[in-house]
This record gives sequence, structure tokens and C-alpha cells, in this order.
Amino acid sequence: MTKVNPEAPEGAAVPGADRPLVAEATTKAANITWHEGDVSREERENLLGHKGLTIWFTGLSASGKSTIASALEQHLLHKGTTAYRLDGDNVRFGLNKNLGFSPEDRTENIRRISEVAKLFADGAVVAITSFISPYRADREQARELHEKAGLPFVEVFVDVPIEVAEQRDPKGLYKKARAGQIKEFTGIDAPYEAPEKPEIHVCSDKESVEDSVKKIYEYLNDKGFLSLSQ
Repeated sequence: MTKVNPEAPEGAAVPGADRPLVAEATTKAANITWHEGDVSREERENLLGHKGLTIWFTGLSASGKSTIASALEQHLLHKGTTAYRLDGDNVRFGLNKNLGFSPEDRTENIRRISEVAKLFADGAVVAITSFISPYRADREQARELHEKAGLPFVEVFVDVPIEVAEQRDPKGLYKKARAGQIKEFTGIDAPYEAPEKPEIHVCSDKESVEDSVKKIYEYLNDKGFLSLSQ
């Protein structure tokens, strides 16, 4: 079993972590059959009054992903939309606590959360994920997983200059990375591959949290995700 390195936060990358994800995860279980329940996706959507989807936040550490994601979750819930936030650090306390930061474990981390988000979306819930997810291959794998299931996937790029992220540094991670205490840290000595065509682009050094939430909410509403009338 791989042990989690407490000194290696989610922002810490490792050599080779930018390799493409495998196209399909290997199924080790035998003699299993997918069981369709009695409640269809359409029935859930009709009962809840909106569609399920995944909103995938990506950006540097301290870009503001978690702050905006939390505010969006609250806004959606108060508007009557069932939403749930999955945070990159939080999932490592439970579901992914047996994963470290090796290339294989980082791949498995994203694979698991992508599957969990898909389950939420299939249940007509708006799944909000907040992960650095620095490599395009990882994010594309998550997108393809949803598209194959006929579920919307909305990528939100929370953009911020590295200098601003370092000034914020609420966890002191950039300081540790600069001091050499964290190796291969995203944005310092490991790359961040910015989305080329995200559905939504937020500049957190220029836009307030409220404005960012408004931008995302208006996009979801315009696309008809928050009602069944479109």
C-alpha cells in the first residue's frame, strides 16, 4: 500500500506525472453485471427540476478554486439546485487516503474522483470538483468519461498569475517549495498546463468571488442546465 506523504500537498507533482492517462481502467473483478435501477436519470431530473452535470474547477494552488467552488455550491443550493462539492484535499482524508503522489497514484486520484463526480451527475446532482489537476490528459479523461455517459462537463479555469498565487499562499506551500522543502511543486518546478478551451475562464485577481459565481451561474442557466424547459 502506498503511504501518503504529509509533506506533499495536492499541488506537489512528481516526475513523469504528466504522462497520458490510460484510455480504460482495468477491471479486476470478475462475474459482475451492471444493474439498472428502477429510477431513470430522466425521472430524477424531473423530480429535482434540473439536470445533473459536473463543474470541474482547475487552477494553481491559491488561485481561488476552493473559495469560488464553495460560494457556487451555496448559491446553487439557495436557488433550489441540488449541488455537492468535492475538494482535492478533502477526498484524501477518506476515499483516496491510501493514495500518495506517485504518477500512478495521482492518476488513480483523478480517475476515482471523476467516477464519483459522474455518479453524482447521473443522479441529477451538480457535482462541483476543485482540483489543481495540472495536466490536460487527466482533465480530458474526466471529460470523456462524462461525455460517454451523456452527461455535461463544464471546465472552469481559475486563472491567476503565479506571483499573485505566491503572495496569497494561505497554506505556506509556495514558501516551502521555494525553500526546497516540497519538490516538483506545480507552478514552481513542475508545470501547469492551462486549459486551451475551457467553458468558463475566471481571472481571480481581477474578478471578485461574487462576480465569478455570477458568471458561472449565468453560463449554467443559459445552457439550460438549471431547468428542464430548455
